[in-house]
Amino acid sequence: MDQPDGDRLVREHTIYAAVVGSRAFGLDTDDSDTDTRGVYVAPTEAFWSLAKPPTHVDGPEPEWFSWEVERFCELALKSNPNLLEVLHSPLVVQQTPLGEELVGLRTAFLSQLAYQTYSGYVLSQFKKLETDFRRDGTPKWKHVMHLIRLLLSARELLLEATLVVDVGPHRERLLAVKRGELPWDEVERWRLTLHEELDKALQRTVLPAAPDVTTVDTWLRSVRKRSLTDT
Repeated sequence: MDQPDGDRLVREHTIYAAVVGSRAFGLDTDDSDTDTRGVYVAPTEAFWSLAKPPTHVDGPEPEWFSWEVERFCELALKSNPNLLEVLHSPLVVQQTPLGEELVGLRTAFLSQLAYQTYSGYVLSQFKKLETDFRRDGTPKWKHVMHLIRLLLSARELLLEATLVVDVGPHRERLLAVKRGELPWDEVERWRLTLHEELDKALQRTVLPAAPDVTTVDTWLRSVRKRSLTDT
């Protein structure tokens, strides 16, 4: 069979897509972009070739990025925040029956690994931002806002065992951070407080230590088999 190009894979084989970023977080303003992330299933026969289908595709539309379902599952099982937020976005723009099955599995991806992925990423990024602040007198405030948002999200995930994407009551304070209206020291205190709360949440969480890899793998195998049958 002909190897499908990336754009065609997204157009013809997407099973799920949702808006992420500021619009999903409830942090959008008049100039916010609409960022869409999707999941497509490459035909099973495409993997029989030496030239494998792409693991991800940027496009074909502006601000649209997609992962092949296997790569998506790999990253989501590692508690990658970007992937988990796709599955929990309230703004779904495309969903097939397979997409419904994927969303139905979203709790299988959740685990205590989120503590390290969220907290570790924020720590590493804040070190870079602090360097920018000392050198330039100002950090990239939009990035600072989203890092604080990640800590808020991780705290709720560990405490409630569910990922809430919308920032809710924290909207105005987060937007103040984005506008640079909060002093760096105040933002830093907020971050440190959230890290402490995250540590405490980890001790109380009901999330499993590891994700349910077996369930996800079983589903992925069934997707490959069904894709082959459909062709």
